[in-house]
Amino acid sequence: MLKKVVLTNIHSGKVVNSVVVTDNVEKALIGAGKTSVESAEVKDVVGFDATIQGLSAKKVSLDDRVALFGGLARCLERNLPIIKSFHLQASRVKSPLFKGAIADIADDLAKGEKMSDSIQKKHHLFTNDVIALIRAGEESGRLPEVFRRIAHSQKKSSRIAKKLKTGMIYPGVVIFIGIAVVIAMSFTLVPAMSKLYASLDTELPTATKIMVAFSNLLLKQPYLAAAPVIGAVMFVKNWGKINRIQVVQDILLKTPTVGNIIRKSASAVGFRTLALLIEANVRMSTALEITADTCWHYQYRKFFLNIKEHVINGRTLPDSFLIESHLLGDDGRLICGLMEVAAETGAGTELLNEIADDYEEELDGIANQIDKLIEPITIVLLGGLVAGLVYAIYAPVFSLGDALLK
Repeated sequence: MLKKVVLTNIHSGKVVNSVVVTDNVEKALIGAGKTSVESAEVKDVVGFDATIQGLSAKKVSLDDRVALFGGLARCLERNLPIIKSFHLQASRVKSPLFKGAIADIADDLAKGEKMSDSIQKKHHLFTNDVIALIRAGEESGRLPEVFRRIAHSQKKSSRIAKKLKTGMIYPGVVIFIGIAVVIAMSFTLVPAMSKLYASLDTELPTATKIMVAFSNLLLKQPYLAAAPVIGAVMFVKNWGKINRIQVVQDILLKTPTVGNIIRKSASAVGFRTLALLIEANVRMSTALEITADTCWHYQYRKFFLNIKEHVINGRTLPDSFLIESHLLGDDGRLICGLMEVAAETGAGTELLNEIADDYEEELDGIANQIDKLIEPITIVLLGGLVAGLVYAIYAPVFSLGDALLK
């Protein structure tokens, strides 16, 4: 339920409005970040107002996760109580859902629940890898470091996402204009062309037939012109679910450049988590299982689970890595070589962290060049669209002489 909290500074009289998704007044005050120098009035938001607030409110973003976990790490490093630490983060996040989640988690902690169990209830806000890392931090007693690691990772993901959004503006506009031109031609130019070609009773090229059929479909069912826009919106909105489908992950992994980004990202998260757990003296099989849970890509989850089975069966970690190296792509042999060095020198965690550092540096470099990587793809798509339209329109023109002089 939406609750609107009106905070008034008792000294200056300044009024601040905050919207929180929660079920009672006490949690609403926590989510709004009420301080001792403010008075508060809580109102239920229902009916049409709730719809308007839901549409206009800030959406859940990576920036909220960065603010939450970065702030928690800072508070716990200074030995602040965990419940107080959550209270202090309410003013740092912008989404009403996140504000409500902070209040709910703080309430659960006050009742004696484990933090990971409480966060698990908010699986729509926190991904499985984040929840698994928090469980690892609880087990190892290193929650501040885990929170710092999550904030660092989410910050990098946020930077890459912003780069992608910025880089997609140009191709998005170009593709939108291209689709709009095709739809406009389907309602105006193509019907006139199809009448001319029909009167000549001549065979049309396949591309022209497709264009005429598409035009006829739109003329009969004009509402289908909105389908591309609706499809694009639904695709972006549900990308998180689509990206979890195994077939989609396989396709992305085999895509040039994109596959390289996915491998390095999954490897960096996995090896960093494994190093953290080993340093905390967590049992190896448990550490590998938790690491598998942190992997968002099924192939890397499978890799760490297979390593766990090999270790349980008595094999060493380097041998287990070597057996499953095919799942790591082109860098598999290199990583196995580093694991052999680690086994001989006893520097396993250092080398795992070193691998993660190298991959994260490469990801930073890729993030700075995303716009340059997208540009040639845009040119190819635009060129293909223009070439297809030109061929479909002008190909029949070259055979008009034959049709007129039969």
